[in-house]
Amino acid sequence: MDHERVVRDVTVRLPMASTAVEACRWTVTALARYAPATISVLLQVHDRLRCVAATGSWQVFSTVPPKSGIVGRVYASGEGSTVPEVAADPDYLPLRPDVTAEVCVPVLDPAGRPIGVLDLQWCEPVELAPWRATAERLAARLGARITALGGPPAESRSEKLLRHATAMTTAPTDWDLMAAAIAAARDVSTLSAAVLVLAGRHDPRLGAPTGTPGELEARIRAELTEAGPGQLGRLVARAHRYGSAYTLGEAGHPPTEEHLPLARAGVRTLVSVPVGTPEGGGVLLVADDRLLQPDPTTVNLMELLAGQAWGTLERLRTLAQLREQASLDPLTGLRHTGTFGRRIAAATPGRTALLAIDVDGFKAVNDTYGHQAGDRLLVGLARALEGALRHGDELYRTGGDEFVAVIEVARPDEAVRIAERLTEAARRVGRTISVGVALPHPGEPAETTLHRADQALYAAKHHGRDTVHLSTP
Repeated sequence: MDHERVVRDVTVRLPMASTAVEACRWTVTALARYAPATISVLLQVHDRLRCVAATGSWQVFSTVPPKSGIVGRVYASGEGSTVPEVAADPDYLPLRPDVTAEVCVPVLDPAGRPIGVLDLQWCEPVELAPWRATAERLAARLGARITALGGPPAESRSEKLLRHATAMTTAPTDWDLMAAAIAAARDVSTLSAAVLVLAGRHDPRLGAPTGTPGELEARIRAELTEAGPGQLGRLVARAHRYGSAYTLGEAGHPPTEEHLPLARAGVRTLVSVPVGTPEGGGVLLVADDRLLQPDPTTVNLMELLAGQAWGTLERLRTLAQLREQASLDPLTGLRHTGTFGRRIAAATPGRTALLAIDVDGFKAVNDTYGHQAGDRLLVGLARALEGALRHGDELYRTGGDEFVAVIEVARPDEAVRIAERLTEAARRVGRTISVGVALPHPGEPAETTLHRADQALYAAKHHGRDTVHLSTP
């Protein structure tokens, strides 16, 4: 093989390439005429290596994560690699079953920085050393041409959307999801501001801002907040009634009434996209203070983004409902034993009080009036006890007629006063309860504290019921 001829013939058209992708494709196509190999060029695009040109393979990896495979190793190190037996290399990414050897070299810019890799894989015996030398010369010339053309291709908007969709799919909470959706809308649309309005439990609300909002976005949020829930509701209703809309970027045209707060904030360009359903969804507003004309593709991408965000939000809400159902007692709606165990494990010595509660004479109610009457009693009593507790106090049902309240107090006598409030609340609904109170000692396991609260409860029962007893050292 005349490798000088290979280099000359492969690079002769490079000066005529008008884009980085065109330069890569010409290089791969010309090189394939001489090298009976699977050939590909991967360039760095955002945070991954993206295949921009390839030939001779059943399958090509579209993108490769950083440092993955031999190509990732070569890109990260900036050093070429000759692999005579790919089966022995743990980094090899299989493209076809008959590949035996691989040569991979970095594509460098004139300053010596990696911007991608040139990869060749063979399925038959070959002298690798001369091919590596040739690949390095070709990669150097390709890197120089790519740099002259402005560097590797920019990430396309569809690629941005795909990347952001992955981030939204993995968002752990509603708040994280909304922040990810807003960041994605800004990035994909190339407009400067994005605001997400979602229907809340009572009124529509603004989604989470991401980082420090820009000046326009801050003004939009301030104007919408001042306008109030009614204005947010009208924006949502308009989007769901008429569908997506966008400005034509022409001066001198007054905004509709629903959009007046946005105009006051300085918005001159707006894309408005409905999110989800009219009942529980919202609207995505993507805006700029410049007079621009969004193309229909931008609107379509925002609609895809809104659909992805809504689907992920619905999944998060369903999971939250399932977790809530799994942690609640189906009869009373109180938290039950599983969550109680985790709560007392986090008890603070000297400050977290456990109140063990038992309904006096409950067995007689079941025996005399039946279990339905007993269930109604428990539900009514649970509501009464909840109403007597302070904000932040927690009430659990741990057995048939057994409850435990977990409260934070400054002194033991404060815990006793709250326990007495519970006995008064029970009397108001026609029942009596006995309560045992215990505070954790330093170094004491939570189970031991609970056992002392139970012992104090038994003491209260022994002393006539309808009373409170404090466990003492």
